[in-house]
Amino acid sequence: MNLSFSYSLRLIIIIQRLLITGLVALGCLTLSAQAATVSVSNYPLFLLSQAVTQGAPSAEQILDPSEVGHHGSISPGDIKTIQDSTFVVWFGASLEHNLATSLDKAPNAISLYAFDAFNRHPLRDVKGQPIKGTLDPHIWLDPENAKAITRALAVIHSHANPQYKSLYQANTKKFAQRMDEAVAAQSKLGGKARKAQPYWAYHDSYQYLERATQLQFAGSLSVDEDLAPKASQLRWLNEHRPSKTMCIVTQSEPAKGLLAKLQPVKSTLQSEDMSASKDFVSGWQMMAQQIRQCIS
Repeated sequence: MNLSFSYSLRLIIIIQRLLITGLVALGCLTLSAQAATVSVSNYPLFLLSQAVTQGAPSAEQILDPSEVGHHGSISPGDIKTIQDSTFVVWFGASLEHNLATSLDKAPNAISLYAFDAFNRHPLRDVKGQPIKGTLDPHIWLDPENAKAITRALAVIHSHANPQYKSLYQANTKKFAQRMDEAVAAQSKLGGKARKAQPYWAYHDSYQYLERATQLQFAGSLSVDEDLAPKASQLRWLNEHRPSKTMCIVTQSEPAKGLLAKLQPVKSTLQSEDMSASKDFVSGWQMMAQQIRQCIS
């Protein structure tokens, strides 16, 4: 049994126990034939939930597609959605700062980061060095994590709406197969003997893509997407470029003046929140393909 599947199996067992305890704490809630409400925090989680609930009522989405949870505040309507939901699934405060006040102690909230599961990596500094004691929060971009999240969501949706349990399980298996096929396609493009391809990021958000897509992080321009890079960091990148022509992966269009300081360079716009996608697997595959095209 591989480590990721072992982690997800443990996660499912823990969630099952948590849900049973939570239902008692919520007053032995009776779930009728009418669909109960499950809410999810952000857009990547919503896409994964949609893969599980296809053919049945979907989850409610709290944050807008462009709001992973780093910034902004939630509306009174969002708070009511949280209160009215049977279960609310979110990643956790280290990613979704604007939900922490409402969800940290909510009896119906389930934080995925709270479980000892998933492949996890620490944050990296602008030179690519891991930062001890930290968590890179973009765990959904790892295909094994994405599959584990859908398995956990299937358990949660099944407790809320047991009449769709067999459908959720079938959809979860279908998602895993599609995800595996997408990864296999990327491996075929890279070739078994091909070395990992170096890239830069404006802000380091794509670490969980690297193993499945044979990418190698060679540094970022800034510690935050909203902060301009320091001149010293631009100089360091130029002095340590692993390839003559580099690709920068960004979340917004970089300034032409900035690109001029790093020539020869190409760029590709990729949102780690997958806000441009309607389907998780196809969105993941498109992101991987476009980054590789930028590098090549």
